[in-house]
Formats: sequence, C-alpha cells, structure tokens
Amino acid sequence: MPTAKIKKIVELAQLSEKLGYVRCWVYDEGLHTRDVFVTLTSIAIETKKILVGPGITNPYVRHPGITASAIASLDEVSKGRSFVGIGAGGGLTLNPLGIERLKPATTVSETVVALRGLFSGERVSLEGCEFSLKSASLNYGRGSIEIFLAGRGERMTQLGAELGDGFYLSYIHKDFLPRHVKALRKSAKRDPFKIVYSTMIVSSQKEFEEARAALSFRLVDSPQEVKEHIGMTEELNSQIKTALSEGGPQNAAKYVPSEWVEQFVITGSSSEASEELRNLISGNGIDEFQLPIGNPEEAEKVISRTSKMFD
Repeated sequence: MPTAKIKKIVELAQLSEKLGYVRCWVYDEGLHTRDVFVTLTSIAIETKKILVGPGITNPYVRHPGITASAIASLDEVSKGRSFVGIGAGGGLTLNPLGIERLKPATTVSETVVALRGLFSGERVSLEGCEFSLKSASLNYGRGSIEIFLAGRGERMTQLGAELGDGFYLSYIHKDFLPRHVKALRKSAKRDPFKIVYSTMIVSSQKEFEEARAALSFRLVDSPQEVKEHIGMTEELNSQIKTALSEGGPQNAAKYVPSEWVEQFVITGSSSEASEELRNLISGNGIDEFQLPIGNPEEAEKVISRTSKMFD
C-alpha cells in the first residue's frame, strides 16, 4: 500500500525484483494512498522484469475507459509488463469520496467486457449501469493484458471464474479458502487461470497489531456469512465503520478482537509461518502468493524474510 513517498515504493519494488518477486501490485485506495498510476509508472520506469498493475482498482472512482487508457499506457512504458486487478471497491476508498457502490457485480462485469474490447483494439459501445462507452476505441492496447478480478462474495467469485484471467483472494478467512479455490477451478473459462492468495505474515506483536488494522476495513466489507462465522455483531460492525471514518484503519484496529486475527492471517515464527504458507499454497492449488505491505518502515525486512520462505 503506497502510504509512503513514491520514491520509497519504487525502491521496495526494485528490491522485490532483485529477490525474485514476479508481480508488483499497487493498492488503489483513493485518498488514503498515493495515486496508483503515478506510482505504477514510476515503478515501471525503474524496473526491468517485474509485472506491474493496480491491485485492486474499481469502476467507480475512474471511468473504465480511462482505466483502460492508463493500463495500456503503463503497458507501453513497462514494455509489456502491465496487468490489471478489478473489484467493486470498498468503504476505505469510496466513502471519503461520497461514492455509492451500486450494482457492484454487474458494474464489474461490464468493466471487464469494456477493458477486453478496448485492449484488443475493438470499437466498443456499451450502456452500463454506472458508465457508458459510445464507439470508443484504443489504438495502443495489447489484447493479452491480464485481467484479475477480486472479491469475497460468491457472486464476484463466480464472475471472476467466468470473465477473468485469474482471481485475487485477499485476506480470506482460512476456513473458507478451499471452497473459494474449488469454486474458481470448477468454473474457470480461461486456461491458464491464475489464483492469487494474499494475506499478512505475522511473526511479532507489532505485526500482529498491524494485522488488526489491516483487517478492520476488510471485515466491514466481508460477506454476512463470514461475519456470522466469526461472531461479528452489528454493533461491532458499526463501531469499526465509525472508527474508520474518524481515523482510518489504525484507529479502527482496537475494535478487532485479537482472536480473529489468526483466522485470516499467517502467524508464528518464521519457520512456522513458512510451513503454514507452503501448506496453504500446495494444499489448495494456489498459483501465486501476494505479500501485502502495510508498514513501509518494516517493508524491506518483511520482503526479504518472505522471499527466503520460497528458496
């Protein structure tokens, strides 16, 4: 998450590339982070191999036609290394901008159709729920740009399997992870179809507290089934929402019960965390693990530590 200065984010991307990471996702969280495409372009200019893309952008903050143009331009700058992650957007991004998320599944679906057409050089006309295109086209796209979908609900998972080149599973409750992967594999229409799993690796009390903050806004956006599974009441949901609006994730962290953390993230010593991570990846047939970075000050250590888990 680019909460640090862009120069620092670029340096972390360079380190990641050096250590063998293959894909760099940059959060698109509206006013909470540096602009995603300025950050991605800066990374693309200063790296050579690592793939670069937003993870995850949405169709509400920017018109999908403008997103297509940005991704195609990023692809040009990076010499064919761009991809795009699309989701419905969460409260952390949309609420401060006063944007209401209407018909998210339909809007995301229409966005993927628009992006594929524009990337392929087609002339696209579309009357969507939230946006329109009228005989629109790009003459600088690449038809094979990967499109990943992201979400936590069953409808978005199904859409991802039907429309995407892959799916991004972020901070999924570990009890629900096998079901998500199985549903994606069963319904995937494209081959290859890449499943990306992302969650924090927590090996200290400080990282544990950071995980509570990271979970705060994701919990309020979770499906009702997950909230019921962990015992999240309406009162607690409202408390977290209010704390987020008043002071962001760090302010909301105190309302996230400690016992919930290990249900969503990987915890333990480096060796214990490595074993759990490897078991989750191999046991569920996951293609890629995405390491989320929330604290830029500790990022170099976390990136280096995690790379050793895959040696």
